[in-house]
Amino acid sequence: MTQDELKKAVARAAIDYVPQGIIGVGTGSTANFFIEELAKVKGRIDGAVASSEATAQRLKSHGITVYELNDVGELEVYVDGADEITAHMHMIKGGGGALTREKIVAACSRKFICLADQSKLVDVLGRFPLPIEVIPMARSYVARKLVQLGGQPRLREGFTTDNGNVILDIAGLNIMNPVEMETRLNQIVGVVTNGLFALRPADVLLLGTTDGVTTMRA
Repeated sequence: MTQDELKKAVARAAIDYVPQGIIGVGTGSTANFFIEELAKVKGRIDGAVASSEATAQRLKSHGITVYELNDVGELEVYVDGADEITAHMHMIKGGGGALTREKIVAACSRKFICLADQSKLVDVLGRFPLPIEVIPMARSYVARKLVQLGGQPRLREGFTTDNGNVILDIAGLNIMNPVEMETRLNQIVGVVTNGLFALRPADVLLLGTTDGVTTMRA
């Protein structure tokens, strides 16, 4: 099976976790496959909260009502992909640059369903460069602090987040304690948030494998 076929398989499996009401929807290629599946059963839900402008537009194009998070409060379910994930449900996210809004919607959801193909499951996070959203005027300062932590920061050229900020992608981090690292990075002045999802990990991982979809829980 191709990577896209694995993503489609987990997207279909995720529909079983969709309740009535309003759900949170993530950003990226796997989330896009989920939106296509969601459109087939859109009568089951009242609408969705999007984690990015791109996702909002995609949902609307399928006739799914998009709500602002401030208008709906707590969500039952948030469905999104991951760039890396461990068996402890700790993740790196933000390859698409929507990490801050993804983290906000995840924090407001009772259950986080992560969709991933088998290539995303790792023992230790950090092979995928860790995205960090940074206020533009603090870019150089934050980069210096990241070098002190052993990271190799690189500005994501030509990219601005939906919040008007920049992304530094950090290579070279061997993240043995994701909860500690997430907290430490967020304490750097000028950092909006980082792409570690460890303080609020996934509750369920639907992992696409060549043998089918495997369900994992923390």
